[in-house]
Formats: sequence, C-alpha cells, structure tokens
Amino acid sequence: MLIAGVDDAGRGCVIGPLIIAGVLMKDNELPKLVELGVKDSKLLSPRRRETLAVEIKRIVLKYSVIKLAPKDIDKVVETGRKLHKLNRLEAQTMAKIIELLAPDIAYVDASDVLEERFGQHISELLPFKVEIVSEHKADSKYPIVSAASIIAKVERDKEIAELKEKYGDFGSGYPSDPKTISFLRQCIEKFGEYPDCVRKSWKPAKKVKSEKDSHQARLI
Repeated sequence: MLIAGVDDAGRGCVIGPLIIAGVLMKDNELPKLVELGVKDSKLLSPRRRETLAVEIKRIVLKYSVIKLAPKDIDKVVETGRKLHKLNRLEAQTMAKIIELLAPDIAYVDASDVLEERFGQHISELLPFKVEIVSEHKADSKYPIVSAASIIAKVERDKEIAELKEKYGDFGSGYPSDPKTISFLRQCIEKFGEYPDCVRKSWKPAKKVKSEKDSHQARLI
C-alpha cells in the first residue's frame, strides 16, 4: 500500500512564501523514517532538518513541493474571509500534491479548525479515490507527515535565506518578531510600499501601512 504525508511551512508568516510538501512511501517502508529520527520539524534544529531532508528524499518513492508566493496568497485573502480562503487554497494545493503522488492513503496536517471538513475539501478536488486522514498536529503524530514537514521547512528556510540576501535581515518573517515588524516599517518609510516578498493582505502589514498613512494625514 502506498502512503503519502503532506504538510506546510510558513502559513502564518507575513514575509515569504507558503510551502507545501508531500512524500510517498510503501507502508512497509515507514519504519525507516523512525530509524532516521524523523519528527515534527519544529522540534529539530535547522542543521538537523537539512540533514534529514536529504535522507528523506533518498528513501521515499516520490516527493513534491509547491511554493505559494505572497501575491497568490494576497489574491485569495483579499477576495474573501482570510482563513476560509487560505484554507481552501491550502486544500487545493495539497490535492495537487496528492494527485501527483497517487497514494492509497494520504495523511495531512489539517489547516481548518474542522479537520474533517479540510479532508473533505481535498477529496472533492481529486480525480481518483484516496483515503484522506486529516488531523491537527499530524506532523507530530505520523512520521510520514513529519517527513513532509521537514522538507517543507527546509525549502522555506532556503527561500528566506535568499530573500535576506536581497533585502537584509528581517528576522523570522513572522508578525511576532519585532525585527520583522521593524523591516515592514522601514519599507513603508523608505518606499511607501512593500516589496513582493511581503503578504500585503496580512493584518500586521496593513496596520503598519495605515499607521504611516494616518501619520502623514495628520501632518497635512
């Protein structure tokens, strides 16, 4: 039986892409992931993730990675309710990966508050029948999803490193990071707009821009 695991990285960040990755293995090969020490990517150091990603790619039958650029995310967020639209975009992208991998069963880390609904959205988009196991924290429950989370996180780290080469150190790219918010303020101060790497539809980005606009209005 063929088993797939699918997970994302960078969902909540305000800078950089959202990465979704999937891996495919035979069910009798799954113990190899445990032997490697595969676990939720957030529990591993960047160096350990990089090492494991190479090993995972070596032992899986197939893997697939899709990158969603900030402009793609902004497009869906601006045309409807943020989380609802983003959940649908993730479900669509996970369906594409599952279609490419063609497993019998796919374990996915559910983005929706309703796990079953998220799995249903994926199923509806598939041209063939696949059993979808959609659960919260699947990356810490199932090694096959942990493997996908590691590949997704390593890919995102590479993207962030490239962006930092271009724009300087903006921290983690998440709204909780003061360095990231400081970078957003500097962009607006210097250029009056954000570069393409910023998710302009995100509330923190809008807030920084509106603060600048209101400050200028007071000066007029």
